[in-house]
Amino acid sequence: MQKRLEKIADNNITRSASKNSAQARLNGLWAIFERSDTVLIVINADPDAIASAMALKRLLSYRVQSVTIGYPNDIRRLNNMTMVERLKIPIERLHTLPVKEFTKKVLVDSQPNHLACFEKMTFNAVIDHHPVTTGWDADFIDIRPEYGAVSSMMLEYLRAANIKPSVALATALFYGVKVDTQNFQKQNMQVADGNCFRYLFNIANLNLVRKFELTELRRSELRYFRIALNEVKTSKRRAYVHIGRVSTPDILVIIADFFNRVEGFDWVIVSGIHAEKMVVIFRCDGYRKNAGKLAKSSFGKYGPAGGHKEAARAEAPLKNLPLRENLEITTKTLIRLITKHDK
Repeated sequence: MQKRLEKIADNNITRSASKNSAQARLNGLWAIFERSDTVLIVINADPDAIASAMALKRLLSYRVQSVTIGYPNDIRRLNNMTMVERLKIPIERLHTLPVKEFTKKVLVDSQPNHLACFEKMTFNAVIDHHPVTTGWDADFIDIRPEYGAVSSMMLEYLRAANIKPSVALATALFYGVKVDTQNFQKQNMQVADGNCFRYLFNIANLNLVRKFELTELRRSELRYFRIALNEVKTSKRRAYVHIGRVSTPDILVIIADFFNRVEGFDWVIVSGIHAEKMVVIFRCDGYRKNAGKLAKSSFGKYGPAGGHKEAARAEAPLKNLPLRENLEITTKTLIRLITKHDK
């Protein structure tokens, strides 16, 4: 896979676009579509994925018959719900769509083996910025792990096509980059991410972006913070917290980010139970540490696991975990599962 991604094809059509110029990438992407195509863009919905899908839909406007954006996950995080509602973004739940009837499918901000439902689908194009995985293929591949956000990649496509984003699209892209680069402070942020910020700054509605950022918690979710503060255990500058059953895994992300701002913690690992899976969120500074590697080594054999140097996630079905029957999962269980593989 890595060799294939590094191979530069001709200037017209490329199966591995990550090393090509912006114009060559655009030409390669457009070349796989026909005017009669009905296109399904598939995302695991978060701000960067949603914004990138919007940009791709704009790129394909007037070039194909139709474009639909589908997502498999529940959008429960209030920031994301507010973004979709305020910008009136037309996205649909994947299970409600006739997936097999679409003539072309594109996966954005993810890779086919990131989720079980993606593995069942065949994609014509994959555009992503996560570390490269293996065991899949597509006609067009653009994966750039060095980029902080796919939104930055998609802005390059738009500019290569001489398309100026609307206020709504610019706002979405700006917020997508802001979230995935952790407010432009993430270590793997590139010049491209900075250029994206600078270009979109005067187009995006910054008041709306601020509204998205501030709309984060439901009052009913404050109880999870009480549990977290009572349950947190520390060892060797690591904070471990198991919350128990949660209404949405997004609360685990919020709590992990909260503890990541506390002085004295080099690592933050927060877990909870949702939909009969143990969801684990990893945070660290990314300096001589790698959250993605720890997530994969600890939980990769049990379910999807991985991510970036400073932020990662694992989702392990409870039935796959090496636990005694009827044993309650606690913070001590989390510590044992992590340290067992972290040698």
